[in-house]
Amino acid sequence: MEKKLYKSNDNKILDGVCGGIAEYFGIDPTLVRLGWVIFCAMGGSGFLAYIIAALLIPRKPGC
Repeated sequence: MEKKLYKSNDNKILDGVCGGIAEYFGIDPTLVRLGWVIFCAMGGSGFLAYIIAALLIPRKPGC
């Protein structure tokens, strides 16, 4: 079966982007969120990346 990346409906704080990435890779959402914080601290491009991801990654259908 083909895996697809969706925003999480269960593990979300802002829009579910980090939770969806964590579900896709099968890791803890806290690690993904920590990665985003580090990414944001290194030049601030993480904010823009999160906004783009929130706009491009679809919500899980049927939820």
